[in-house]
Amino acid sequence: MNSSNERESFSERLQQALRNAHYSPDSPTRLAREFNIRFEGRPITVHAARKWLVGEAIPTQEKLRMIAQWLGVPAEWLRFGGSEHAPNGSGEGASNARFESADVKLIADLQRLDEHHRQIAREFIRMLVRMNYQK
Repeated sequence: MNSSNERESFSERLQQALRNAHYSPDSPTRLAREFNIRFEGRPITVHAARKWLVGEAIPTQEKLRMIAQWLGVPAEWLRFGGSEHAPNGSGEGASNARFESADVKLIADLQRLDEHHRQIAREFIRMLVRMNYQK
């Protein structure tokens, strides 16, 4: 497969994974924002996200792994394809492997709290988890 087809195929898989995870494949701004919230390295630009979406570029391996984890798809499938690893959007592992956007925002809010209030929030969440498992 030549590099142009490779980039286009990656773009199609990325768009499919975004749709399956309930994100629009038509918004490089949203892709860049959601990516940058999760990625600990250097942030990407909207231009870079657009290039991924239109098949002009493929992210580095490190970025690709983070995207796959976020969207709940195998990194190998996202990069290279292959029907045996194609996500169907309803897999149990997919929902557990990624954070919803609201969860990421909640974590950011938690980090803005002072240490005392963060500790209270953590204890409250642990209590809810214990209650949930006792059902």
